Amino acid sequence: MRKRTIFVVLLVILASMLLSACTQKVECTDSIGCVTVAEGEPIHIAYAMVISGPDATLGTDSRNGVEIAIDDKGGKLLGHDIKFDGEDDQCSAEGGQAAGTKLAADPTIVAIIGTSCSSAARVAMPLWSTAGFTVISASNTAVDLTLAGNENQHPGYLRTAHSDKVQGAAAARFVYEELGLTKAATIHDGSIYAEQLQQVFADTFKELGGTITAQESVSPDQTDMSGVLTSIASGAPEFIYHPIFIAAGTQLILQARQTPGLENVIQMGADGMFSPDVMNGAGEAVEGVYVSSPDFTAFGTDYNEKFLPAYEAKFGSVPVSIFHAHAYDAFNMLYACIEEVAQGDKDGGEVLIGRQALRDCMYATKDFKGLTGNLTCTPTGDCADPKIAVYMYHTGQYPPEKVWP
Repeated sequence: MRKRTIFVVLLVILASMLLSACTQKVECTDSIGCVTVAEGEPIHIAYAMVISGPDATLGTDSRNGVEIAIDDKGGKLLGHDIKFDGEDDQCSAEGGQAAGTKLAADPTIVAIIGTSCSSAARVAMPLWSTAGFTVISASNTAVDLTLAGNENQHPGYLRTAHSDKVQGAAAARFVYEELGLTKAATIHDGSIYAEQLQQVFADTFKELGGTITAQESVSPDQTDMSGVLTSIASGAPEFIYHPIFIAAGTQLILQARQTPGLENVIQMGADGMFSPDVMNGAGEAVEGVYVSSPDFTAFGTDYNEKFLPAYEAKFGSVPVSIFHAHAYDAFNMLYACIEEVAQGDKDGGEVLIGRQALRDCMYATKDFKGLTGNLTCTPTGDCADPKIAVYMYHTGQYPPEKVWP
């Protein structure tokens, strides 16, 4: 009888100890703080993407990619609902400032997927970095954002998109080696993205042996391109590279066809012009225009057999831009790291998510199996497994036809 009493007492003590351990509140020891997610509260991941105006397909398409990733996870993370909302970065510095300020003031945000455009990231990222956020973009491609020591490279920033040092060089090789052209002009719109991309193209093209006849600029909202195009025509280029966005890019396509000396000159944009809006806006003039962009054909069976059918079923169309798969991968990388670093009750109870711990986990990502390839992050946030292709537009057909490699 005495032995039985002692055994019961020990069981009670053990149960009390276990209960105490389970209910003991976890304290935050993270160097830049934690996000506390209470039982019953959602885990908040925000976005900053362009969802209005002429470039809206770029951001909408990426947001769609994230929504499919959330669906694939059943809308849950660590037993909590996933809250996914955000702000319009307007694909501009002004939009990035507004979105950056608003999101930086929300301490419930664990991480941000965005921005769509590099010009927005440049002004938003200092605010988000100071706030302790982890930020991962599916479509920023400007070289300086992940360049060590650059004033525009900030702690907490990563991207699944390629760097334009890859895309610009690929475009130059295509023009010089595949098309056999030796005289090219470039046009940018003053954005970080376009200015840096055309410069990488120009530098590589000259290294290969080509000549850059002109490097001109327009503004994103410019409608009369006659002055720039007449100036370019005086140098008699065989090719014009204008890696800008939809509105100005469409006007360049149309007006170059009407400029004496440029009627038959080959034109090429980049991923910022990969949209049905370019095809529709340029009409017959779009025939034969090239764009460089990620290579869909290299994405594999999961992309073709699972992701694309899910996209069409959910949104009623084929993808409307180019970075949806990169956004899908960005969300899944965040999901995996939040699962790894969270402390507390990981089955729907209160959890703490260390902000520096999340950053450290993201930067340590290695051989992550994504739709876009095997992703491994550098210390400054380049995570892409870049595969660049060149596509050709045909009148009334979307997406454009892959022609290289």
